[in-house]
Amino acid sequence: MVHADPSQAIPTSSKARAKRRIAALEDELEMMRQERGGKQRKTTFYVAQGRAIRRLVVLYHSLDDLVAENDRRYEFRSSPESTPEQDRLQSGYIELARVLPWSHEKLGELDHEDSEDMLRKLKKGADAARGDDTSTLKELVAAWVNQEFRPSPLINPHDKHSRGFTSDICGGLLCPAEWDWSQDSVRAGIRDRTTEYIVSENSWPLFVYENYRVNSGDLKEGFLKSRLLVLAFKAVFTSPSSARETDGDGDAADIIENNRRARRKSDQTKVKTCVASIINMKKVTPRAIAYIVCQVRFALSSVSSWRTVDGDFDYEAFWCNIVDFFEDVPGPVTRRKVEKLLEWWTRKIFGTNHREDLTPERVSHMSVNALAEQRKKLEDAAFDSD
Repeated sequence: MVHADPSQAIPTSSKARAKRRIAALEDELEMMRQERGGKQRKTTFYVAQGRAIRRLVVLYHSLDDLVAENDRRYEFRSSPESTPEQDRLQSGYIELARVLPWSHEKLGELDHEDSEDMLRKLKKGADAARGDDTSTLKELVAAWVNQEFRPSPLINPHDKHSRGFTSDICGGLLCPAEWDWSQDSVRAGIRDRTTEYIVSENSWPLFVYENYRVNSGDLKEGFLKSRLLVLAFKAVFTSPSSARETDGDGDAADIIENNRRARRKSDQTKVKTCVASIINMKKVTPRAIAYIVCQVRFALSSVSSWRTVDGDFDYEAFWCNIVDFFEDVPGPVTRRKVEKLLEWWTRKIFGTNHREDLTPERVSHMSVNALAEQRKKLEDAAFDSD
């Protein structure tokens, strides 16, 4: 038996060797393309999904803080003591898991580096959406104010320097509820930024109240029911055209269903899907309202670029105050009033469609199921009598 010498190569042609090298390089290149394409698709997906975060989850807090608080609660669940700030963060994490259902599981699967990369891309989408909404509302809020109040001169939709407290109209809308903007001393004190008239996040501005009037004896009357807020919410979540069509008055049409029908009917014309449909939003949520209030406040101000602090006014603390109004209630009576307010908002924005409330429990007591149950009992009785 002759043993082969492994040190000896079997002769091959240079052409065949070149072909094989080329084929191997092409395979390697294709793998690199697929890997790059996969990374690009992931980036696009994360950025697109992140656009809901500032609008529905957190306006200022970092996603890392939400994740860290959820981890802390799980690790120390035997002693669940927490501060209001930590409660707010945890509620934010729960809302994140609701808005992006895949996110919680994904964070558990990825290693630290990949999870940090995912959170960075989500933040990129979140900040981009906030910037887009700020730009949109800059012009729209000016148009709505001009239409409703007819100031002279009109508010420039492209320039913010004439807004804020230098404007009689914008100043009146931004004025804290505890002061009377019609008084010369109040206007002068606010404009001169005296210690008697400090405008901060600790006051509710008039623009959040229905008809922009406040009942000092009952501050919850008309609270968060202003026409300006409803218009802004529609412009961001159901399209600017829906704000024009309903003009903020009366009950809204079924925005989601109308949007769906428009897409079905349109064969040649491309119909833009509204934000609410994209994120499957069918009810107004507290943090969405807080987001809109902050956006409108910024649009009315004279500040030209987005920031956390405007003079003595802290937007982050203001956002937290609105969120706490809904989430940190003192008891069941207040909770029911908050639920009623959210029902009012949902009706204003999405109309009277309540299919989301048709739980299996409620459906089981309705007449279709009741009749089916009666027929079944009739058959059972006939069988037992035989």
